Amino acid sequence: MTLPIDVAALTRWMAEAGLGEGELVDPVLLAGGTQNVLLRFTHRGRAYVLRRPPLHLRANSNETMRREARVLAALAGTAVPHPGLIAACPDETVLGAAFYLMEPIEGFNPTTGLPPLHAGSPAIRHRMGLALVEGIAALGALDYQALGLTGLGRPENFLARQVDRWKAQLASYTELPGWPGPDEIPGVDKVADWLAANCPAQFTPGIIHGDYHLANVMYRFDSGELAAIVDWELTTIGDPLLDLGWLLATWPEGDPPDETAVSVHPWQGFPTAAELVEHYRARSARDLSAIGWYGVLACYKLGIILEGTHARACAGKAPRETGDRLHASTMNLFRRALRWIDAGGRAT
Repeated sequence: MTLPIDVAALTRWMAEAGLGEGELVDPVLLAGGTQNVLLRFTHRGRAYVLRRPPLHLRANSNETMRREARVLAALAGTAVPHPGLIAACPDETVLGAAFYLMEPIEGFNPTTGLPPLHAGSPAIRHRMGLALVEGIAALGALDYQALGLTGLGRPENFLARQVDRWKAQLASYTELPGWPGPDEIPGVDKVADWLAANCPAQFTPGIIHGDYHLANVMYRFDSGELAAIVDWELTTIGDPLLDLGWLLATWPEGDPPDETAVSVHPWQGFPTAAELVEHYRARSARDLSAIGWYGVLACYKLGIILEGTHARACAGKAPRETGDRLHASTMNLFRRALRWIDAGGRAT
């Protein structure tokens, strides 16, 4: 098997980093994430997972990897389930990109299928939903300054900046030929105007995962508890309630649940969106009176991010099937945002 990693260079670096000399045993590429390279191997009897950016680097790939490593190092010893950081290499010359080594996670991602224990128990699936909320409640409770994460993001005016930031992102897609523009996205201006008019006046800054949903966590094989929160590439300092809003924006609705949400099968037993909010409320001192606003913002932001792939597909720079599928998700996210706005800003 040809690996997208210079194994000899990695072996030398590990020795220099104090991890011991010796060959890498049984290296295997892992599925996970959409772009980054994950390589599991054994070295001197210890299991490792290497994470590095995609082979075709994006503009911010190396900085993103360094940020991830910094966050994982800061989370050590906290109540937040996360992959344990072993060592990090910010130097891009060793493997052609920054990378880090972490502890393997013994667990599964629920969106790829449930083990028999979880598939056979609505009670365990209910616990899975509650544990999901507890993960971000624990993350949002951390003192980012005490953990050495000052400067990771710009919390000043974080909420007030969001609408203009993502409106500009949407407008930038007009540079891609073939994209029909934002007009067919339902309520795109109404949602932006409502968000701007109803922005919460203040918040307490904290750590945000940035892309929190069922596809970015792993569960234990023996229970409904989280094994780890993964994919920390969008982590920043801002308002942690956006993570809860993101969870609401991606939470399946209806019976059966809509297919464009982040779904798990079987779904029966998982908590309702209202139960997620109440479970968070019981575990956080944060004011959830405007949680619907965060849900609408998450729909707006995520919808615009997904529409970017559709725009690139229209320009021939991404698979058309993927672009069409994500465009449908964008449409559903904006319809969901409009329903919540019409319900007086209620997301549950």
